[in-house]
Amino acid sequence: MSAAHENYVKQLIVLLEDFTQDWDHEFEGRMDANTRLLGDLGFESIDIIQLVVAIEEDISKKKVPFEKLLMKDGRYVDDLSIGQIADFLVGFV
Repeated sequence: MSAAHENYVKQLIVLLEDFTQDWDHEFEGRMDANTRLLGDLGFESIDIIQLVVAIEEDISKKKVPFEKLLMKDGRYVDDLSIGQIADFLVGFV
């Protein structure tokens, strides 16, 4: 993995820890690149939209075409990992 990827993973984990600190979810352990938003953290669709806004404001500092990450073949993806989001950011930021 590249240094940029690792940096984004770290930034995303900090953002997600803050984002989910008051949530009542059963995720135990530490977040890493393989942690999934829906499957592990219990995200819902509105949470993903809020996360996209937070990423644009806090990490990328610009508008990012997240629809390219969130949609595949005209359908929303089933789940995303922190690593997938980091990979995407490396390509667009």
